Amino acid sequence: MRVLVTGGTGYVGQRVVQRLREAGLEVTAWQRPGTQRSLSGQGIRVVEGEISDVAALALAMQGCGAVVHLVGILREQPRRGETFQRVHVQATQSVLAAAALAGVERVCHMSALGARPQAATAYHRTKWQAEEYVRASGLAWTILRPSVIFGNGGPGPNFVRLLRDWVQSLPWVPLPGDGQFPLQPVALASVAEAVLAAVLQPRQRVYELGGPEVLTYRQLLERVAASLGKQLRLLPVPLALLQTVVPWLQHLPGFPLSADQLTMLVEGNVCTDSESAYRDFGLVPIPFVPEG
Repeated sequence: MRVLVTGGTGYVGQRVVQRLREAGLEVTAWQRPGTQRSLSGQGIRVVEGEISDVAALALAMQGCGAVVHLVGILREQPRRGETFQRVHVQATQSVLAAAALAGVERVCHMSALGARPQAATAYHRTKWQAEEYVRASGLAWTILRPSVIFGNGGPGPNFVRLLRDWVQSLPWVPLPGDGQFPLQPVALASVAEAVLAAVLQPRQRVYELGGPEVLTYRQLLERVAASLGKQLRLLPVPLALLQTVVPWLQHLPGFPLSADQLTMLVEGNVCTDSESAYRDFGLVPIPFVPEG
């Protein structure tokens, strides 16, 4: 079977493509024009195009039995046209419309833990809206909602890589409040395995993906520092101060945090049901390792 993977050259995408190839599937990786990344190997075809181009997507999907839709952003860059509405919602609509034109029957859609209609952040609300289109598509679908992902993957931003950069480069690492925000980091290898299982056997349900440990944000920083052999120096910053200044500073070039990201961190990111994915996909629990 051939599978089209959107975002196939990104952090999650490269590991997903690798796992699909290991299972003997052929892969078409969709990437936007000008992406300075590469995939190579027998059974991998890379196609460039705008994710809004339904006709081009449908052409790339010819002969595919499934689509894996991974495209997403962590924060908006409106001047570049990268908004949550466009990248999460409209891109998903384009992919689903193209799948219908190409006769693709299966879709595995990457959402996010915390996606819900009345979420406090546009990130989570648009992730939910995209899910709704997948559920109404008429395709055989599976939706995956991972917590923060760790593990060596492709290029691109990810949470653990950001923490490692901070610990390595900053004399004092800012700590929002007391840092006691719970997270359930999941291994990239587990995410890729879940995608493969969903491609081979669509489930018509939503799965939360979390690791075997619930760790606080502060504990994650401590483990990252220990793995680097660095002494962790924390600079506690009152939450009220951050919630006041981050909305103003988030648009500055290089500022590492958005208001949405701060809100999601404070909310925490823990599964209500992580066991279903382990049971149905045959996943092996992988404890957190500070790799990114």
